[in-house]
This record gives sequence, C-alpha cells and structure tokens, in this order.
Amino acid sequence: MDEKRRQFLTLGAGVAAGALLTRAAGAAGPIPNSAAGALRLVTYSAGGVAPRVGVVKASGRVVDLGAAAKARGMALAFDPASMVSLIRAGDFALAQARQLMQEGPETGPLVSEVRLLAPIPEPSRNVYAVGWNYLEHFKEGEAMRLKSADLPEHPVFFTKAVGTVNGPYDPIPYDAAVSTSIDWECELAVIIGKGGKNIAEADAMKHVFGFCVINDTTARDVQQKKHGGQWFKGKSLDGHGPLGPWIVPASDIDHTRVHLITRVNGVVKQDASTEQMYFKVPRIIAELSAGLTLEPGDIIATGTPPGVGGARKPPEFLKPGDVMETEIVEIGLLRNVIGG
Repeated sequence: MDEKRRQFLTLGAGVAAGALLTRAAGAAGPIPNSAAGALRLVTYSAGGVAPRVGVVKASGRVVDLGAAAKARGMALAFDPASMVSLIRAGDFALAQARQLMQEGPETGPLVSEVRLLAPIPEPSRNVYAVGWNYLEHFKEGEAMRLKSADLPEHPVFFTKAVGTVNGPYDPIPYDAAVSTSIDWECELAVIIGKGGKNIAEADAMKHVFGFCVINDTTARDVQQKKHGGQWFKGKSLDGHGPLGPWIVPASDIDHTRVHLITRVNGVVKQDASTEQMYFKVPRIIAELSAGLTLEPGDIIATGTPPGVGGARKPPEFLKPGDVMETEIVEIGLLRNVIGG
C-alpha cells in the first residue's frame, strides 16, 4: 500500500469530530438533528400487540404504518408486520412510508414509550461482516492475533449467527462460564435492498436499501484461544449483535462520512469516521456478491474502527452491569446493559 493511501486511512477521528452535529436527547436514544427529514424505519411493539413496522417522526412520535394506511384507505405495497416485506417492495414502499410519516398525526406514542426491536428482528440468514476494515484497528490488533498477518488485499469476510441479532436497548447476555472477555465493536450496518450476484462495484449502491448501527459484540477469548482461532463462534454468542435503532434509507444519508462512537459507562472508547474505512461499501458488496447471491434484508457489518477493549493496555472487557452505547451520530444510538 502506498504512503499516500496509508496517510489517508490513518486520518484521526478529528475529521468526523469537525462534522459532529448536535442531537436531541431522548429516553430511548437521540434522534439526530442532522437527519431531521430522514425516514427512520422501526420494528416495534406496544401494548402487547405483535411487532409491526413504523416510522419515527422528528418529534419522536411513532407512526404505525399499517394503522395509518388503513385510516387513509391506502393499500400498502408491503406487509406492515414485516420490515423485510417493505424492503422487498422497494422504492414504492419507501414513498408510501414517507408519505405516512409526513401526514401521520402527532398523537402516536413517543419512541420512549414503545419497545424498539432490531429493525430486522429475525433475519433469514447470518449477518455478514468485514474484519480489519480500518487500518488503525488492524494495527492495534497485532498484539491480539495468534500469528502475524499482512494488511489484506481483499475484504476479510465472516458471519455472525442469526441469534446474535438483538434489540437496540435490550440486555446483552453474559455467561462467565463461556467468556469473560466480551468486547465492543461499533460498526455501520448495510441493509441490502435489491438482491443480486456478481454485482459490479459501480452498481453496488443500487442494491443498498439503507443503513443502521450494529455492535459486533465479540467474545475475544473464544475468538482467539478456542476453536482454532476462527472467528465464527466468538462472534456468534446469543444476543451479541444489537442492531438499530432504525433503518435510514440510503437516499437520506451520506454514509461515507458518518461519525462512529462507542461509550462504556459514559466513557468514550471509539471515536472515528467511515471516511477511514479501508474497503468502501461498494467494494465490499462487489466482492461479497462474487459468486454469492445477496438477498433483500441481508445485513452487512462493515468493520470497526480502533479503540476496542482487547487491544488496550491493559485489556478492558465488558462486565455485568456495564452500559454500552453504540452510536452513529447521523443515524442514532444503541444502549445495552451487559448481563441485563
């Protein structure tokens, strides 16, 4: 890798800090002012009713898309109980959701009064993920790796089991008999809209439905010291993948320069920008889809920046009772208690 490229990739979090926008605090996490007109698509439950799809207005009120459409005599292009159904329905479904958000009453419950689930609570396939996608994270991980490695020329892919997907404000399971080295990883998650195979890099963004926040919570001891050093098991403990708090459509956000932050008990641990990504989203999609069909609703975690606990001296890991906040300023915030 040439020196100019290396310097670009090692830009500090100050790049993102300069673009940091103020946020309106809320009991269930902040709604970014930077996306005041953006569509925020949620899966939620309230009052004992089965989960359904809604939108969160700038006021923090939740609009039940199914109920709002029924009240207006609108025939929805999707099943209002399924986010993946909305994703499959594409642009027309987004237009309907946007219209209902704009016209929806200010009488719905506040987002803090409902239970937000992961936007896609039960994905049909494992979460795809990318390792070593920020140069500084690759470098900080040298002490953690079992053997030396060169910076990869292609994205390093792995998956997280379906059962890792967790709600944006739900507890993270903790079992000391399995792992005592639970680590944090703030990441931008890509939600695939249009499926495809052998997708050209130039066409990749046409296949992106939207973005949300994911924490690739990792059992470092399981990842590095058991099962031959492969990553799947250490990345796949139940509930170790909080996702949300909502999906923001790709058309409503510039994903190339969003600000990622992780806090543990209020202390900032990661602070970076997606500008520092080594492999950009189009390249990730092009390489992942080579010979492998991506489906609507697939989730891709795009890698974590530096600041993980396992690379600190001494190492720091999450303990029962710790509060882990995972934020992308321009999207929203996850808040999860370890051990619940």
